Amino acid sequence: MSITDTTLAEAEILLAQPRGFCAGVDRAIEIVERAIKLHGSPIYVRHEIVHNAYVVEDLRKKGAIFIEQLEEVPAGNTVIFSAHGVSKAVRTEAESRGLRVYDATCPLVTKVHIEVAKMRADGFDIVMIGHKGHPEVEGTMGQAGEGMHLVEDIEDVQALTLPDAERIAFVTQTTLSVDDAAEIIAALKAKYPAIREPKKQDICYATQNRQDAVKFMAPQCDVVIVVGSPNSSNSNRLREVAEKRGIPSYMVDSPTQIDPAWIEGKRRIGVTAGASAPEALAQAVIARLHELGVRNVRALEGIEENIAFPLPRGLGLPA
Repeated sequence: MSITDTTLAEAEILLAQPRGFCAGVDRAIEIVERAIKLHGSPIYVRHEIVHNAYVVEDLRKKGAIFIEQLEEVPAGNTVIFSAHGVSKAVRTEAESRGLRVYDATCPLVTKVHIEVAKMRADGFDIVMIGHKGHPEVEGTMGQAGEGMHLVEDIEDVQALTLPDAERIAFVTQTTLSVDDAAEIIAALKAKYPAIREPKKQDICYATQNRQDAVKFMAPQCDVVIVVGSPNSSNSNRLREVAEKRGIPSYMVDSPTQIDPAWIEGKRRIGVTAGASAPEALAQAVIARLHELGVRNVRALEGIEENIAFPLPRGLGLPA
């Protein structure tokens, strides 16, 4: 059965609030754009500046070259570290090669790096909760030469063998599922009652806010569409949050990826966007839903974010 125009016209799009870019992503993109204006292209960026194909392609057109290894950057050129952060070894390599560096690491990731440095200096082994292979995890694990232990789930916690149960601390990747992280933290505390936790949780405000917004939105919906790229941790977590509430959920990188069958017979279609997905892409998804016949859009209530992070020194543009 296909949706009739009448059914589509009666359907409603619910927009999560907040959604889309966070302060750290805004800052990272502006760093690349300002560096290109200041120094001309090309500007080299180690790893995707943020995990969003639309953003990366837009910056590539403006003169950014995305690389994975610093050896790909010609001597004397400029390199920008992505919002996910880098290990100490990468910083040392950039310095030894005399590269001009702008650091677009999200300040909330930098906070975790500082925590790791302090706790290692105090002789603590550190358990990091995160996803193996994610650049943020690699950067944080790379803040210490030893004494770092990665866990991805409760099974990993159970398999841990640490030298001193009285001198253990934990940190987390900033873009985790709040609920999943809480379960792993509970398992760590049960196994190591003396474990030291961060003074303030490491999962960032934007991740928390967007997940809370989906928890509020999803029960009101028949289907949820998340705007975000497949390699975006925070976008994947939003889809999982809706799925765990029994709501069919899909993630799209482009409005062309929307399958009309997803909304067939649905009355309320939830739309949100990961912290690395631009609002322009969310609006393009809404426009595609309009093309499919959905007429009504309703923005839900939610937290209004007004956080901004300062840019690195040296990126002021000439008048």
